[in-house]
Amino acid sequence: MKNLKKQMTTWTPSRVLLFGFIALIGLGTILLKLPVAVHEGLRITWIDAFFTATSAICVTGLTVVDTGATFTVFGETIIMLLVQLGGIGFMTVAMLVYLMLGKRISLRERLILQETMNAGSMEGIVRIIRRTIIFVFVIQTVAALILALHWMPEMSAGQALYYGVFHSVSLFNNGGFDLFGNSFQNYADDLLFNVIAFILVISGSLGFIVLAELYDYPRLRKLSLHSKVVLSVTGILIAVGAIFILLFEWWNPHTLKNMSLEGKLYSTMFQSISTRSSGTTTVDITNMNQVTQFFMIILMFIGGSPGSAGGGIKTTTFAILIAAVWAMMRGREDVVLFRNRLSKDLILKALTIIFLAIFMVLSVAMLLAITEDQPFLAILFDTTSAVATVGLSMGVTEQMSEFGKIVLCFAMFIGRLGPMTLAYALGSRREQSLYRYPEGKIMIG
Repeated sequence: MKNLKKQMTTWTPSRVLLFGFIALIGLGTILLKLPVAVHEGLRITWIDAFFTATSAICVTGLTVVDTGATFTVFGETIIMLLVQLGGIGFMTVAMLVYLMLGKRISLRERLILQETMNAGSMEGIVRIIRRTIIFVFVIQTVAALILALHWMPEMSAGQALYYGVFHSVSLFNNGGFDLFGNSFQNYADDLLFNVIAFILVISGSLGFIVLAELYDYPRLRKLSLHSKVVLSVTGILIAVGAIFILLFEWWNPHTLKNMSLEGKLYSTMFQSISTRSSGTTTVDITNMNQVTQFFMIILMFIGGSPGSAGGGIKTTTFAILIAAVWAMMRGREDVVLFRNRLSKDLILKALTIIFLAIFMVLSVAMLLAITEDQPFLAILFDTTSAVATVGLSMGVTEQMSEFGKIVLCFAMFIGRLGPMTLAYALGSRREQSLYRYPEGKIMIG
């Protein structure tokens, strides 16, 4: 009992992340509940403030109130800061301050950074943190300026700059928040906006380790297995997603049918990219065909890549699953990706993550189906969006009861932190078994 209590009070990297996120959600809730955070004459409940803070720090983007119409510049700035902290990791920001003050990064802090970045080792972790901050600053600043210049003809210079900064932060961190009220449906056939949005969302969903390797590629001409898998799977998912959405919605009069060819292509590409992590849209999701909505659930479930602002089971986990199935179908013992054999521990971890994610989505969806009077497909869609921290909605989230909102907050929190990280944070230290049971055989299939 004494050893268990000691283990539970030990500040492991997983527990630092767990309670760090909880503290930021609490602080964000208090700040968003202040009268200065909402427009005069409006009030939001503690549950709505809690939901918004959770959605922001978990870079989800699900909302129960209209962000632009409800919150003042102060409130929107709080949301933007929470999205930034949630996207790049609060420990990353803390370590940046440490480096600026010239302080030494301890071994324990490096372990926390490794957990934050989802890196395979501590090697070069501080260098990756420095580059992460540079990437974030440069990409977001350039995108914000371009968007501001692009929006100046339709709004004042100050508002255009503010909108540029807010949406640059939201898109890069895959936050899903917008100030227009209908996401980006007014810019479905806007080439410049779509290109900037593509760059921001993809950059934020690849993972900072991959971005660092891409930066070094012209000099080293080498990519790790991780980066190869992330880039190839991301490219395939974007192309396949765009093709299927285009086919499913081509004749839908409520979405693509009345658009120009350019608008159709931009919208399907945007939705394919956004569905896996960003949570923004240029078409009305509620009017899509059911087959498209279900296909988007699959894309949301896969999500972004490890060490990024994206959620879901991650592209690498999906790649390991496909590779394992392919190896089994071909009667091969080894699972191979890019001529590299994967360890059985890695495969088992991937299967565990997939099982936990499926269990989480189905459990939350079934619970909400009991408490909420909404179509099940819509509940499943919004539940997957919450667990995968995407932020797309079929309109049922804002109509949910207070209990339903709390359940979705829990789903977003677990989805952002990761079920494995939560298990390590709440559980005791793993002990190495001194013996092994005899091997048994059962029939399957």
